[in-house]
Amino acid sequence: MSEEPFAVLAQIGVVPVIAIERASDAIALADALLEGGLRVAEITFRTSAAAESLALLRDARPELLIGAGTVLDVNQVQDAVAAGARFGLAPGFDPEVVLAAAQHGLPFAPGVMTPSDLGAAAKAGIRLAKFFPAGAAGGPSTLQAIAAPFAHLNVRYIPTGGISLDTMQDWLKMKAVAAVGGTWIARTEDIREGKFAEITRKAKAAVTRAAEIRSAA
Repeated sequence: MSEEPFAVLAQIGVVPVIAIERASDAIALADALLEGGLRVAEITFRTSAAAESLALLRDARPELLIGAGTVLDVNQVQDAVAAGARFGLAPGFDPEVVLAAAQHGLPFAPGVMTPSDLGAAAKAGIRLAKFFPAGAAGGPSTLQAIAAPFAHLNVRYIPTGGISLDTMQDWLKMKAVAAVGGTWIARTEDIREGKFAEITRKAKAAVTRAAEIRSAA
């Protein structure tokens, strides 16, 4: 796949944030997302199955754009790249992790929540950041206020945390928001219980809603 990963994320408008417990569920999960028209997945390093799941998806479902989430240290950057992750995200800003991602050629969006976070990220050359935890941090109005002083740098954001199908519009109508991230599409318990048809339904609903919001903007 030759497409620039973050350009694809922005085109789709929604990224499922996934904590998968068993790598053996990875292929069925990918098929459920793809059937729902969602060709991107953020596999978080919150579980020990993350790297193996990424590697399986890289080899068996190359049409799915896979990224690594909750990348907290340099070793995880290396693990993500080795497993085939096409992009990476983190809940916070760590300059060492950002540098390691750059050295490995991994498109990376660190997390920001305050003007200080954003200032440090922008100084490091970041132009796409994860706004986390989006809901608890104050919602769209907070992001708008924090982002305003940096607007001339054309920084864009992926708000994640507390977002749902019903609240996607509040975020996606903001010009600076590239996409929203959410756990509701492929919940850990749904994967564990094999509710892949439900995941397909939620993926389709999310993709459709994102397209509707963007077309109305």
